[in-house]
Amino acid sequence: MENLKQQKSTGRLVIVAYRLPFKIIRENDQAQLFQNSGGLVSAVLSLVKNKNGPVFSSNEKIQWIGFSENTREELEGQSLANDEFQAHPVFIPEDVNENYYEGFCNNLIWPLCHYFPSLARFDDDYFEAYKIANKLFFDKIDEIIQPGDVVWVQDYQLMLLPDMIRQKYPDNKIGFFFHIPFPSFELFRLLPVTWRKAIVDGILGADVVGFHTNDYVEYFLKAARLVSGYGNKLHYINMSNRIVKVDSFPISVDFDKFNDAYDDPMVADARNEARQSLNQKIIFSVDRLDYSKGIIHRLRGFQRFLERYPEWHEKVSFVMVVVPSRDTIEQYQQMKSEIDQTVGRINADYGNIYWQPIIYQYRSMPYHELVGMYTASDVALITPVRDGMNLVCKEYVASRKDRKGVLILSEMAGAAAELGEALIINPLDIQDIADAIKNAFEMPEEEQTKRMDAMRERIKDYDVFAWTEDFFTQMTMLEQEHERLRQVFLTNKGIDAIRHAYATATNRILFFDYDGTLAPIVPDPAKAIVSEDVKKLILEIAKRDTVIIISGRDRYFLDNLFRDLPVHIIAEHGALIRTTGSDEWILNESYEENWKESIRPIMDIYAKRCPGAFVEEKETSLAWHYRTADEKEYAQRRAQELLWQLKNYIQPELNLQVIDGSKVVEVKKTAFNKGTASRAFVENGNYDFVLAIGDDTTDEDMFEALPETAYTIKIGDDLSAARNHIRSQEEVFHFLNFMVSSIGE
Repeated sequence: MENLKQQKSTGRLVIVAYRLPFKIIRENDQAQLFQNSGGLVSAVLSLVKNKNGPVFSSNEKIQWIGFSENTREELEGQSLANDEFQAHPVFIPEDVNENYYEGFCNNLIWPLCHYFPSLARFDDDYFEAYKIANKLFFDKIDEIIQPGDVVWVQDYQLMLLPDMIRQKYPDNKIGFFFHIPFPSFELFRLLPVTWRKAIVDGILGADVVGFHTNDYVEYFLKAARLVSGYGNKLHYINMSNRIVKVDSFPISVDFDKFNDAYDDPMVADARNEARQSLNQKIIFSVDRLDYSKGIIHRLRGFQRFLERYPEWHEKVSFVMVVVPSRDTIEQYQQMKSEIDQTVGRINADYGNIYWQPIIYQYRSMPYHELVGMYTASDVALITPVRDGMNLVCKEYVASRKDRKGVLILSEMAGAAAELGEALIINPLDIQDIADAIKNAFEMPEEEQTKRMDAMRERIKDYDVFAWTEDFFTQMTMLEQEHERLRQVFLTNKGIDAIRHAYATATNRILFFDYDGTLAPIVPDPAKAIVSEDVKKLILEIAKRDTVIIISGRDRYFLDNLFRDLPVHIIAEHGALIRTTGSDEWILNESYEENWKESIRPIMDIYAKRCPGAFVEEKETSLAWHYRTADEKEYAQRRAQELLWQLKNYIQPELNLQVIDGSKVVEVKKTAFNKGTASRAFVENGNYDFVLAIGDDTTDEDMFEALPETAYTIKIGDDLSAARNHIRSQEEVFHFLNFMVSSIGE
């Protein structure tokens, strides 16, 4: 952690979100900022005040860019700053904002991401407005950004923005956080092709992309693969000239704030008043008015509870608070009307003059009253049909300093992945809800405390401050990963150093990949033949040094090409080895048979679907080639689908690896690769000069496995674990020729 702190930047933190976290009110011709106390604001302030915090300077004000409902004229000439923040309002014309915010964001992206595709409206004007609005936010960034600034873009309203910043300011660090669920690909692909590609490419302009849960991460990675062709390794996407880290960062709450509020006199008064006035078991829920919150299903679940368990009549009150939201929109008005009618019907059917089963209020709640209800209730009933995280359940747990109460939580809320000690329910299953309420009421206090303690500990350890620090720590660690995979092209000085090391060594070993290194990449793999000049050079080297041809090709192809040369050959990514002077091929002892019959049919289907693609069966692997496919873009898409299907199909116990190679998808056993094979050779000899050259993703295993003293060279400009790069395959011959010419000088 110490070296992370040492890499601290001197730049400012620039946050870009749809809204500013302030109300701007004019008093005596002066604009005053009234800052809200939201979790993101508090967390960012905490991070900046932490002098050891990573990435950006704690001595500068946080720059916050967001839409302002004030007009440009109203704010003209105003400073718009307080002690911690400098606000930069973005002005969006009313007609653009209607199509952008209410249209694209709330009428399309929100329902699609919350699994209500029937409510999604696809309108070309929406997307045009979305592009215009994102450009307006970029223009504001363009006005204020400085070298070293770290830009953190927030949420689905600004998905195009990271790439806009990246294009003009490639050296600034950029983060992006997606606060709602990212949908499965089956829903995401409902978006028009150009829209979905713009969204994926826009988000991938960031260095670090964050989601609440690992499920959302996997859905996004699938979209990135199938829409834009970007594969990933351990959630790192290598985009040739840089890396993007995609990971889960479950947002949380200020644990201490809610925990300490338990003893606040106003909260205690609200709690006591609720308990005395109701004088029975209390269920509590609070939500914004939205179809994603599952309010109607919750009411029906409570109705089923009253219907099936009449012994609880007159012993329970369900306090349900709905916070007004978008209630000028007809669809939301209809939802509110249905809630009103359902509450009325349940109270009429089950209540009496002395008892009202549901106490329903449509209003916002002051903080002390909210925490008062959290801490007075016996059960918190949180049942969204889809929610990115849901912080209400975390607030409830954090506020329970008394270690009592039962949380009933929808399995569709992101928080369910962390709060497994809650009673997890299917929010669409009204009997499941009814049974959970009964179980909660019957749960012994000892078990309540045990479950609550476990959840409280988790939220305390990973609170909203840990969330922000985690995000920016990942950004700093990404910088280290960039450093490890940096592109250093060989200069004359670097080539001279290798030439000198080669000349002064006495026991040398050299590893050469075949396709793209010794031979050019060609459309038909069978025609990728090494030139006579290269073969002659390899022969000259092999007469005095240990030379190893290391390839994914099968042994027959390699044997045929190099039989007359005194070289060792490693075929099929380390599965088969033939040593110099021997006709015998040795199969890796870790190889197991009888796996191909389950994989081959999948590859065959994709080959039939993609004209020009074909399946090659090697002794120890299966390869799906698509370099010769008729439609290049279509073939790329099919390759991404095949990769995804194979990765999901292959169970860990099969010990199979799926390789995303250059115009080839290959499946092989995981027990061996170019790294294990090359390391075995080096460890068996006392070599004082090690060189490895390759161009493919499979060569990364070799680069990483060889000792730090090895000279490792990547062909091309993709980020790589190799310490040096050569720009093209054609340069390999000239480099080797110059290197060996030092012998005998």
